[in-house]
Amino acid sequence: MKRQLIAAFGCGVLFAVGLSLSGMTQPAKVLAFLDFFGRWDPTLAFVMVGAIGTHAALYRLITRRTAPVLAAEFAIPKKHDLDAPLFLGSALFGAGWGLSGYCPGPVITCLAAGGRPALAFAVGMVVGMVAYGLLRRQQPGTAPAVGART
Repeated sequence: MKRQLIAAFGCGVLFAVGLSLSGMTQPAKVLAFLDFFGRWDPTLAFVMVGAIGTHAALYRLITRRTAPVLAAEFAIPKKHDLDAPLFLGSALFGAGWGLSGYCPGPVITCLAAGGRPALAFAVGMVVGMVAYGLLRRQQPGTAPAVGART
């Protein structure tokens, strides 16, 4: 368990450094990337292509192993269908990202700098996650949300 925590911390630090160096923690840069019909800044596309390329190259290589290095088995999602919650969640994510310039990973990195806009976004994000968890529990016949404590 200690090795998993150290690895998770190291991955988090690497992710935060990558977000900062790429400009993903700068809402103005993100909003400029999303402004296709105005002053479009395509530089974040290179970040995304790099991430997608890295994943595409390593996914098959890594999943050929019998098990991950620090766990008993791989945790690969089994659900592949497209449903209303997926579309609604994607729309809400996109609207939040487009209006604020923040998404969950970069906003956590920005919290370290102490910015009020990042704090406001993070509070709203947590409130939305809690509200979703509460609504999901009230619907009969639905499984608990991923990561929810039952």
